Amino acid sequence: MNSETRLDCTRTVALAGNPNVGKSTLFNALTGLRQHTGNWPGKTVASARGHFTSGGREYELVDLPGTYSLFSHSPEEEIAREFLASGSADAAIVVCDATCPERGLRLALQTMSLTRRVVVCMNLLDEAKRSGVQLDLAALEHELGVPVIGMTARRGKGVDRVAEAVERVLAAPETEFVPPPSDDPAATVAAADELCRSVTLRRGRDTRTEKLDHILTGRRFGIPAMLLLLLGVLWLTVCGASYPSQLLSDLLIGFEEPLHRLITHALGEGVADLLAGGVYRTLAWVVSVMLPPMAVFFPLFTLLEDFGYLPRIAFNLDNCLRRAGACGKQALTMCMGLGCNAVGVTGCRIIDSPRERLIAILTNCFMPCNGRFPILITLAAIFFAASGFGGVTSALVLAAAILLGIAATLLTSYMLSHTILRGKPSFFTLELPPYRVPQVGRVIVRSVLDRTVRVLGRAVVCSAPAGLVLWLLANVDVGGASLLKLTADALDPAARVMGMDGVILLAFILAIPANEIVIPVALMGYLSAGSLVSLESTAALGELLRANGWTAVTALCVMVFSLMHWPCATTLLTIRRETGSLRWTALAALLPTVLGAALCALINGAATLIRLIA
Repeated sequence: MNSETRLDCTRTVALAGNPNVGKSTLFNALTGLRQHTGNWPGKTVASARGHFTSGGREYELVDLPGTYSLFSHSPEEEIAREFLASGSADAAIVVCDATCPERGLRLALQTMSLTRRVVVCMNLLDEAKRSGVQLDLAALEHELGVPVIGMTARRGKGVDRVAEAVERVLAAPETEFVPPPSDDPAATVAAADELCRSVTLRRGRDTRTEKLDHILTGRRFGIPAMLLLLLGVLWLTVCGASYPSQLLSDLLIGFEEPLHRLITHALGEGVADLLAGGVYRTLAWVVSVMLPPMAVFFPLFTLLEDFGYLPRIAFNLDNCLRRAGACGKQALTMCMGLGCNAVGVTGCRIIDSPRERLIAILTNCFMPCNGRFPILITLAAIFFAASGFGGVTSALVLAAAILLGIAATLLTSYMLSHTILRGKPSFFTLELPPYRVPQVGRVIVRSVLDRTVRVLGRAVVCSAPAGLVLWLLANVDVGGASLLKLTADALDPAARVMGMDGVILLAFILAIPANEIVIPVALMGYLSAGSLVSLESTAALGELLRANGWTAVTALCVMVFSLMHWPCATTLLTIRRETGSLRWTALAALLPTVLGAALCALINGAATLIRLIA
């Protein structure tokens, strides 16, 4: 359907732009909350659509994937080109970065070769001014023959003028516009550079960005600064989540008894035990342990993203990843995996090469998600802290775990890239945007809605069936012993080789819906309890574990295995969706499990040998 036959219908407007130019900010400013997200048909690339009104008419705004060109062959670029060339959009908005207008103008000229009704937005005028860059927007509008709007979308300046410009170009006859430029990529680049030179009145230097980059991306300080920043984020996560987690746990567990009475009255005590003591208690435990760390970590992560630091992490790790046969962009997905491996797997869509994208997906679970933080912190507090366990010590433990995860990621990536996923590392354009003051309010809303709530929802869906299974295993007896004990006894010989016992190994298996319940499930086995239990203090937990044969070696093996074992159910489902293959999903579960089991067996064997020699 072309634009002539849709004059009385909602008009469709495509929103295009390079990554990190404020395209999403403009999208949110225009559409508000009237938007929805999904995937493009047949693609695993995110799509966002929303609506806005101007001049009494409603418009549908389609947020195209961020791209530098329309002539390459990545999924994002193919989608953007196909959408614009198909005539699905009545008009297009192209957002450019006023601090570096060349790249945006190349995309604008390519867009104009596909559709004549275009509005060019020069965003980030405030940053351009600070950097000493001044553009003649009137001259640019004259040269292009389409409206050019200067704006600072983060502050809402110029947003209304964008909507008015869209209304204006759709109302004007198409003959008013200049003939489209050549669709030859090389010619477009030459034309954009020349145009930029002709409309740039003054070009300065962003000295603030240069000074920060000297520290954060320099050879001498880049990696140490990255590790210190990571340590700070982890420290804030541990300290900020501890007290809220306990409060939330007390609140949710407080509802269990009334719920039990209500179900007993309606369906009987047996069903109440199953639903309240099994399903609900498991859900309450997962939510209370999982929500507070995510509510702290994800906003901090998003603040770093908004500040402009995440591309610097990719820059710092690019050389290491390329040597391992992977892509530098994998550094970004590894960072996402620290919050949630499922989010990290989804984030692998930013990697253009299918081979390198698959490597990133298969190795993302080596990064410890915040679901594994509780077990690492708790066991370190009991067995490795000299006195007390402050936030700094726990942050150091988590940092050591992450470094081990990075080492395992690089090793496994190297193995994959030299065996079943052979190939040369690709080259990619990595934009290092200027540093920006984060928009704290928008960051909190975005991280809570887009990441925390979504991930928590998936975990809850997976945890409910786990609570049912746990309760049945603990309460169904066969020959005088529960199914939980019988299964743990059967797993004990294999677990002993890895420095653990059958109860611990079974706890990891039953915790596949959510890593947060490993310790509670182990307590069920040790105490022969019929449902998840918790102890009043870390000291009491330590006494119970030692009474069941735990040593420092046991704790170390459990911590290592918590880092390297099969992904949680949510992540496995995400891998299956992203790869479309059960074989790759199985390999993603097998790789960390084999490596973790081998490392645990090595640690246990070395400890046994030392004891024999001593």
